[in-house]
Amino acid sequence: MPCLLLLAIMAFPRVVLVCMWFFTHMLTRAYHDSLVPLAGFIFLPITTIAYAWMVNLHRPIEGINLVLMIVAVVLDMGSHGGGRRHYRRWD
Repeated sequence: MPCLLLLAIMAFPRVVLVCMWFFTHMLTRAYHDSLVPLAGFIFLPITTIAYAWMVNLHRPIEGINLVLMIVAVVLDMGSHGGGRRHYRRWD
């Protein structure tokens, strides 16, 4: 059961990105080609969503918006490297 919960949590930002791609024009207005959203889907989905949201609302990436972008990057990086400490403990 915990594995299913983890899988759902990891898949949720990617599901949101797919819905944004098919049902809105937010990603096409924020990114002019398909390569960056595709890389964002694989590596940094929360950051991709946050940047597209800010661009579509015509918000500058400064001040509190910059803090939100940094938090999105930290969340994405934490999802990739969070298990390293756990595996190091068992060695």
